[in-house]
Amino acid sequence: MRYDAEKWIALRIRFIGGFFVLFFSLVVCRAFYLQVVKRDHLLKLADRQHQKIVPLTPARGAIYDANGSALAVSVEMDSCFAEPKSIADLDDAAAQLSPVLGFPKETLLRKLQGNKNFVWLQRRLTPDVVKRIRALDIEGIGFVKETKRFYPNSEVAAHVIGFTGVDPEGLEGIELRYDSTILGGTGYLVTERDALGRDVALKGTVIQDGAMGHNVVLTLDKNIQYIAEKELAKAVDGSGARAGTAIVMDPHTGRVLAMANYPTFNLNAHGAYHQSLWRNRAVADSYEPGSTFKVFLIASALEEKVIRPGDRINCEGGSFSIGGRTIHDTHKYGSLSIPEILKYSSNIGSAKIGSRLGASRLYSYLRNFGFGTRTGIDLPGETGGTLRDWNQWYGIDLATVSFGQGVTASSIQLAAAFSAIANGGTLMKPYLVERVIDSEGNVIKSSSPQPLRRVVSETTAKNVARMMEGVAVEGGTGTNAAVEGFRVAGKTGTAQKVDPVTRGYSLTKRTASFIGFVPADRPRLTILVMIDEPKTSPYGGVVAAPAFSSIALQSLCYLKVPPDGIVRSKPKVVEAKADKPTEDDLSAAEGEIVDAGEGVVMPNFRGMSMRQALKTMEERGINVRLMGSGRAVEQSPLPGHRVGPSDQVWVKFVPSA
Repeated sequence: MRYDAEKWIALRIRFIGGFFVLFFSLVVCRAFYLQVVKRDHLLKLADRQHQKIVPLTPARGAIYDANGSALAVSVEMDSCFAEPKSIADLDDAAAQLSPVLGFPKETLLRKLQGNKNFVWLQRRLTPDVVKRIRALDIEGIGFVKETKRFYPNSEVAAHVIGFTGVDPEGLEGIELRYDSTILGGTGYLVTERDALGRDVALKGTVIQDGAMGHNVVLTLDKNIQYIAEKELAKAVDGSGARAGTAIVMDPHTGRVLAMANYPTFNLNAHGAYHQSLWRNRAVADSYEPGSTFKVFLIASALEEKVIRPGDRINCEGGSFSIGGRTIHDTHKYGSLSIPEILKYSSNIGSAKIGSRLGASRLYSYLRNFGFGTRTGIDLPGETGGTLRDWNQWYGIDLATVSFGQGVTASSIQLAAAFSAIANGGTLMKPYLVERVIDSEGNVIKSSSPQPLRRVVSETTAKNVARMMEGVAVEGGTGTNAAVEGFRVAGKTGTAQKVDPVTRGYSLTKRTASFIGFVPADRPRLTILVMIDEPKTSPYGGVVAAPAFSSIALQSLCYLKVPPDGIVRSKPKVVEAKADKPTEDDLSAAEGEIVDAGEGVVMPNFRGMSMRQALKTMEERGINVRLMGSGRAVEQSPLPGHRVGPSDQVWVKFVPSA
């Protein structure tokens, strides 16, 4: 019996001993796991518990133009913070800081009286404010370096460069499109906390510096950009227009040398402007191109050999009915050659060429020229315009598309398409960023010219370019675009805008444009000028062509392009007030469509004296309300529209200059 008891005790001792050995082994293993295997991870967790990380504004890389001029830079500025637990008298500190920082004393005091021991007072202060705060010598007030975005040229290329927010993440333009490239690594300021998670003090002002972002070099030339912006502003203001766009491209490479929009805004104070002014109209807006489309129509028809340069087409005396609608030309033309159709911008001739080419082939060529799809330019917010599939064209659609109505395009699409004619028939992808470099100057990424596809043959492109030269010479619709000393190939465009209320064409709103390239025989520049809703004249040859001429001449001189061997003088300048139609002129605006039916056709009163207008009214039997005195500058309805007995008709006159 005693033996059994001793045996049981020995068994219990062994069991308890084994249990302790096992428990000790588990403790050792756990200790090894925590102190060796998970050491680094647990140290980080410990740091997180007694440290607070305050992120600082990351430094952005710079943006340069093609010549290395800075367009956007990040400058170091002092940001002011406070450690309330280190401030002896919070009320006195708030009173002293209030007039310097421009905040009410009560606002500052509320910040300082919070539970946190670290608070930002104001970030990115000017040097004079920093100097005044330092002079107060308040214990517990400190500074740390942060960066702020600065644009040295204020308004130059504002819509292309874009701007940043406080973060500072890119919000518009190149700043947004290349945000991840330009934005550097975030720096940190570290504060220490007690066991309850309360801020104690700055841990020796430990700051981890942020990494600098990459720099971006654009294709823009700041000087050409300035020229384009200056002349565009002059054209928009001079015509009383709503807005305008100008683009200058290298037709052989697709490099965008200038992209201007007006009205513009100051990048350093973008918040003071309405958001509608931030939009880059050159890529984000689309509009009906009007008669500029005739260039692509003729190029397509020549390529398909449905016409030859020497062919003549009957333009029906200025009026042609098709599909229950009537198409008008600005003047009454009879038989015109293909170059003359382009020179005089005949809608009827274009409609007949479109009929020969056919809907499917015209649609195919327009798609190849890049219409109906985005160009892929490296900017945010690009529109692809609208080009309905040819299967959805009905009635008069083939005719209207032939001269640029019923289809929309952006300015960058038109500039790229015209460049294809200029360079011999190849569509190039337009681009704005030349290369990306790091802070040491090493090239991270570079862009090169990218041919997309051949649209027409070199022979066709040269033939069309020669025809386009007739537009800017005497008798053409774009004589104001002529550049002294250089041959110009271009095309005017005037198109009605769609009224968002009636969903029909507006009677008063137009877009006027001129697009071309210079020199015509050895193109260096493709230039587009678009004026939105001009008041003085609706014609591209009157309001947009002069800006084209000025931009071209100054840019060619800047680039040191030699003039032609034969010095070419500019033809007689055409002004809006000089347009004096005859009494029998029933012309419609370029690209105008007028419903067929009953009623008197509205004459073109523009440029007439009041006596001439009264005589025309009597002959046509139209009751017109006359406003003002001098020469007629505006009318409703527009020329070519039929006027019914109950329609309101008026003509506005202003004194001659």
